[in-house]
Amino acid sequence: MADTDKSIHSHITDLIAEEHDLRGKLSRGEVSREDENARLAAIEVSLDQCWDLLRQRQAKRDAGQNPDDAGVRPADVVEKYRN
Repeated sequence: MADTDKSIHSHITDLIAEEHDLRGKLSRGEVSREDENARLAAIEVSLDQCWDLLRQRQAKRDAGQNPDDAGVRPADVVEKYRN
């Protein structure tokens, strides 16, 4: 995924659509609860990483730096922000 704001927002939209589709599949019996939960957890991490990247890019812009120098942080780093 190219790290432009537009592409990051597009990826977020795709992840949200996948989340909604997955919930529909569960209600239709096309996926197990365990598979749904596992994929939803992965989607949540990806969404957290995307939002973090957008915040990093904005912070770099605000500081007069190049937003393209921002990078996706590892899941274990991003997920610790909630604790």
